[in-house]
Amino acid sequence: MIYVAGKVSKKTGKIRFFVLLDMIHCALVYGSGYMDYFEFEFYLLNKSERSTYITSNINNNIINKYNDPKYNYIFDDKAIFNDTFKSFLKRDYINLEHLMYDDFVKFVKNKKKIVVKPLNECGGKGVQIISIDKKSDLEKIFNSLIRNKQYLVEDYISQCRQMSSLYNKSVNTLRILTFYKNKKVYILKFILKIGNGGAVDNFSSGGMYTFVDESGKVYVPAIDEEGNVFEVHPISKKKIVGFEIPKYKEVVDFVKELALVVPKVRYVGWDIAITDDGPVVVEGNNFSGIFQVKPSISGIKTGDLPNYRKYMDI
Repeated sequence: MIYVAGKVSKKTGKIRFFVLLDMIHCALVYGSGYMDYFEFEFYLLNKSERSTYITSNINNNIINKYNDPKYNYIFDDKAIFNDTFKSFLKRDYINLEHLMYDDFVKFVKNKKKIVVKPLNECGGKGVQIISIDKKSDLEKIFNSLIRNKQYLVEDYISQCRQMSSLYNKSVNTLRILTFYKNKKVYILKFILKIGNGGAVDNFSSGGMYTFVDESGKVYVPAIDEEGNVFEVHPISKKKIVGFEIPKYKEVVDFVKELALVVPKVRYVGWDIAITDDGPVVVEGNNFSGIFQVKPSISGIKTGDLPNYRKYMDI
């Protein structure tokens, strides 16, 4: 918190002590964490503007109210998630937790790449892309996966050319927030996540994110966890603003079907990849983070709370 206050102080010229006091004030009045304060630039907002933002406390209340905890296990365990949403994965996978080396060898036969994941981690932690060829020591790979509890092994998702043009070392995904109400699914937010130097696109692992409008087009620059702003991707040199999501209508229809599978978990952030054959689900987040447009890069000083209140009693 002191570190973040120092960053705000350096950016704004305000004394850090007074920034800290304002952070505490916002935590008490709006339920914002210090990263909410920094990421959504509360230091640029007045009282009425701050009151329109979804903060960590409000997000937690939404999740507690609308997501039945008896069904959280479906989303918390990646293997159970895959079993539940198998028809939406469109790829093969195995869970090594109760399997043997021979099962692993059989699965990776004729594969060039696999993705391995721990069953219960988040934020891209423990996710690896492993190349497989004739020289690969499969026994060594298998033992490493068991040792590191990277039990879930999946086919590598080959994203379509358009998504790969943004950054080709990770699968760049869409985080789509949905809410289920009265047998209807509403899309609350459409976010594009892009890798930047690593093998995953997660914000907490060095990636960046930006926002997509109702026509399927990116309308603001991307940001990373440090607050850096990207009009153009620093590695691929691809222009981010104006990028059009391929198969956008198909993606919208796809995610609305996904949200009907476990209706007791009503508020979900879906990670969707786009292949040449259409959208596939990567995972679902029953405790999704908050994504709102930074005021300084958009000129927008209204958060998502008014929109959420159209559908939720919060």
